[in-house]
Amino acid sequence: MHRTSQFLRQYHHTRVANRATKPCHVFINHRGIDTKRTVATLLYDHLYRLNLHPFLDSKNMKPGDKLFDNINGAIGKCKVGVAVFSPRYCESYFCLHELALMMESRKKVIPIFCDVKPSQLRAVDNGKCAMEDIRRFNWALEEAKYTVGLTFDSLKGNWSDVVTSATDNVIENLIEMEGKKQMQLFH
Repeated sequence: MHRTSQFLRQYHHTRVANRATKPCHVFINHRGIDTKRTVATLLYDHLYRLNLHPFLDSKNMKPGDKLFDNINGAIGKCKVGVAVFSPRYCESYFCLHELALMMESRKKVIPIFCDVKPSQLRAVDNGKCAMEDIRRFNWALEEAKYTVGLTFDSLKGNWSDVVTSATDNVIENLIEMEGKKQMQLFH
């Protein structure tokens, strides 16, 4: 607990010092129609209250913003990604593009399988995407399937529990990254 509170104080100090630049520490990748009004926004709000600079499209973007510029920039600057997989996730070009970009950038990604099993995730050629994109998306999905994540059944589970678990995982990953960064400074 001491490590976590020390880490959060440091991040709060960084947030105040860099208020103008607003870095994105955590990118939340999700299918809006399935999860925006539940786990995605709850997670965003929880991380925001902890001063961890989450990025959620509906909270960080405003009318007139360039979609790909903002999303690609946030992914490029983020330290950790949270991918909230849901039943209609793979129907969205944007979700799959964001996931592929996080995986290609070798970001640490924490999957949350919400009402879907990893084995159900697959990009399908519906004629709207180039075959290269389909291959790229399926590669990213395979990477995510074989990453330890959280599972959540919205009919049986508690939203607070999954948000708390995801937040704890994000903080642990950020602490680990900070430790590695400190170690590199000394070598």
